[in-house]
This record gives sequence, structure tokens and C-alpha cells, in this order.
Amino acid sequence: MTETLIIGSRHSQLATWQSHHVAARLREAFPELSVAVHFFETQGDRITDKPLPQIGGKGLFTAELERALLTGEADVAVHSLKDLPTDMASEFAIGAVPERASVYDVLISRAGYTLETLPIGATVGTSSLRRSAQLKAVRPDLNIQSLRGNVPTRVQKALAADSIYDAIVLAEAGLDRLAMRDSITEQLSLIVMLPAPAQGALGIQCRADDAATLTKLARLDHAPTRAAVDAERSFLNTLDAGCRLPVAALAHHEDISLHLTGRVISLDGSKTITVEAFAHVIEAVQLGRSLAWGAITRGADVLLDAVRSEIAP
Repeated sequence: MTETLIIGSRHSQLATWQSHHVAARLREAFPELSVAVHFFETQGDRITDKPLPQIGGKGLFTAELERALLTGEADVAVHSLKDLPTDMASEFAIGAVPERASVYDVLISRAGYTLETLPIGATVGTSSLRRSAQLKAVRPDLNIQSLRGNVPTRVQKALAADSIYDAIVLAEAGLDRLAMRDSITEQLSLIVMLPAPAQGALGIQCRADDAATLTKLARLDHAPTRAAVDAERSFLNTLDAGCRLPVAALAHHEDISLHLTGRVISLDGSKTITVEAFAHVIEAVQLGRSLAWGAITRGADVLLDAVRSEIAP
């Protein structure tokens, strides 16, 4: 009898691409395995008329998929790892983190503006406090407006003749995966726009007690990416910032060491705390934790408390 593994996915084009990509990798690794993709709607998908920080809560794009894992409706859930809460319940495990795609954020402008050439007071669309805060840090004159919708919808809004946006900011990885990089105007430098923790990486989740599925997923794991995102997510988790507050982090390998840079920014961009450190690759989680405490000694907790107060309903 042919074994079937069910992947739970959101409906968006990007989530669909990601889930089918993982399905193809599993079929390649296990030719005898039947893999099916089943779709679920998340809270973040249902509520599209409010900025993400106003919706609040954790797991906006993941809770329903986790519920499907627990009920047996799915064996595996594929997430953009930056959307998966760092305080994941013990019933679940991240069985694989495949090799990471681009970590960069990019600017899309109908008129071809770069961040430097955008007119004074230009309107820039983003649903991310991390992005808006870092934009404000270098261009405090910009008018940041909420931008929701899946990737193609947001690109369409940016390029429409009657668009209210002079530019929008998106993750390069999603545009690459959907073959839409021709719309990119500028790749933003990491000095200006440090990415979200785990940006560009996929997290393949399953039940922690599902040993058979964990064994299969291990074939898809990319150890260097896993170490980098472990450090970044540990930084975020120690700050208790969730994935919606203006916190950025990026780790990269230097021989057997990891170099981690973390950043916390005020909503108006006027205050920025940037910290960095090295550690052996096997100490990725400890690196993230210690760097977060370094940021806290410089006032990151006070800054984040102020952000929480500002965005509270």
C-alpha cells in the first residue's frame, strides 16, 4: 500500500509555491511516497482590511495549520519561517529548514524611484513595522502607509497607474519564487534594511511525536541555514518581540563561526540599537540569546515596551 503524506498549506500563490516545492523535494527523496497538498485558511488570510499590527496575536498565518497537524488533517505544514512564532508549542517540531533563498528586502516603484531618489514626503507601502521603522531611520520624511494582500496583489497595487504608493517594500525571496523579480526597482542594502529573523527560509513543521515524518524531513534539512535561523529566532525570542515588532536579525557563516547582527528600532526610526557578535556554529541558540541580552542592556526592552504601547488597540 502506497504511503501518503499530506502537506498543509495556505491558499496564497506564494504559500502554494512553497508547499509544492517541498512536495517535489519529498517525492525526489522518496520516490515511493505519495504527497498531497491540502489548503487551509488562516486568520491573517481572512482579515485583509486592517494592518497586521492591529490584528495582533501570534500565529496569524500559522495557527490553523498547526491545528490541522494536531487533528491529523495534515502531516506536515510548510511556513515562511519568519511567520512561525518562536515560542512554538512542544507538540510541534521544525523537521526541516531547507537551504535559504535571498534575505534581502527590495523596493518596487512604478516611476523607478530608489530609496534615495524618492521625492520628499513620498508614500511607501508596507505592512511591516520592521520595514517602516528602518525606512524612517534613513528617510524620516516618508509617508508610510499600510499595504496588505498577497505578493502579486501588492505588486499590482504598486504598479497601477492610479496607485497611491510611490513605492512598496517586499521580500526578494517571494518575488524570486513567483518569477516576479522583473518588478524590482532596487535591492535595499543590509545596512539600511536588515531582514526579519529567518527571512527567506522555509520551516517545515510536523508533530513532535511523529518519528516517521521527522526522519523523512531530515533529508531536506540544510544545516548551515538551520544554524543561522536558530540564532536569529533565538534573538527574537529572548526579546519576546514576536514577528510583528520592529526587530531585525541576520546571521551568516564565517568558517566554523556564526556572525549575528541584531537590530531594534523605534517606530519613528529615531532610535536604533544594533548589536553584533560571533560564536561557534554549534552555539547558535546561545549566540542569539546573549546578543539579545546585550541589546537589552542598551535599552531594547524599554524601546520595545514603548512600541507595544503605541500599537496597542
